[in-house]
Amino acid sequence: MTFIEARGLSKTYSPRGAGPVHALDGLDLVVPRGTVTALLGPNGAGKTTTVKVLTTLIRPDHGTATIDGIDVIAHPDRIRPIIGVSGQYAAVDENLTGFENLDMVGRLYHLGARQSRARARELISLFDLEEAQNRPVKGFSGGMRRRIDLAGALVTRPKVLFLDEPTTGLDPRSRLGMWDIITTLVGQGTTVLLTTQYLEEADRLADSISVIDDGKVIAEGTADELKASIGGQRVEINLVDPADAPVAFEILRRFGSSEPTGSLEGRELTVNAVDAPVALQSILAEFGARDIRLFDAGMRRPTLDDVFLKLTGHMATEEDQDQDHQGGKAGRAGRKKPGKESGKTATGADSGTNMANKDEVGAAS
Repeated sequence: MTFIEARGLSKTYSPRGAGPVHALDGLDLVVPRGTVTALLGPNGAGKTTTVKVLTTLIRPDHGTATIDGIDVIAHPDRIRPIIGVSGQYAAVDENLTGFENLDMVGRLYHLGARQSRARARELISLFDLEEAQNRPVKGFSGGMRRRIDLAGALVTRPKVLFLDEPTTGLDPRSRLGMWDIITTLVGQGTTVLLTTQYLEEADRLADSISVIDDGKVIAEGTADELKASIGGQRVEINLVDPADAPVAFEILRRFGSSEPTGSLEGRELTVNAVDAPVALQSILAEFGARDIRLFDAGMRRPTLDDVFLKLTGHMATEEDQDQDHQGGKAGRAGRKKPGKESGKTATGADSGTNMANKDEVGAAS
């Protein structure tokens, strides 16, 4: 059942001294109830703007959006009580303890003193923060700050949770812990819309993935569907002598099922193959006959990195996400465009704000 639906969302900014920036350009998005949907895209793609529209922080120029059947644009006051937002940077009061931060959020939502304290204790336990609950947050580690921020977004038991890069900057252990928490929340019926710079995170957590570029959803589906949409296995080689690259390129073209990728001046080349084991054997035999030496050769299945590269024209990087928060054409400048491959594929298609800050939310609406 559809829980979040956006149709034809458009948003144009007019920065001072610059031309118009089309942050959203007819974006469509569907998020089923009780699932995790990940938004992926290069810098300036429109992920942050999409989340800001859905969390009532900005109004689109055109289009519609609903959450649980409620019009986001017409009734922001009805939307805010049912959503939670956890941004890339923890929105907490560093001078308060962890418990006091959660209690404060409950008071802001008029839960009452007894209910606010009870909910704070419940969340402290859920997020394994008992030992730190009475310490000022300014002494918390990055992982603990992220957990207390996410806990704050859950004080009102929201039906939907918007997570903007929830594990950025966390160590591997803390990241795995956050993944477990998100999985638990979804198991309890929470709907999650996630933006992330870690494709592994989307691969592990997301029931569906929407790839956004230039303000549109250009591909959507499960991780497996997206991987399947760009072809089968890959054959990869690593040359000893870069001078052999032109000949190696032609050999890969002959035995592969796609145009090889890599640089004619480089050592690493890759090609798709319908039957990768057979193709690899033929390629190695041809290399042996031509006395082309290799550091390494092998096969692998497509990854979300391959999907991202195929659809957007470059690899996903942390800078993508940082610049997407800045928005605009500056984020898009200098990146290769995918040309014909930017059409919607696959079988299926960020806001640094905690909704407890009601003054900011009210002003934004």
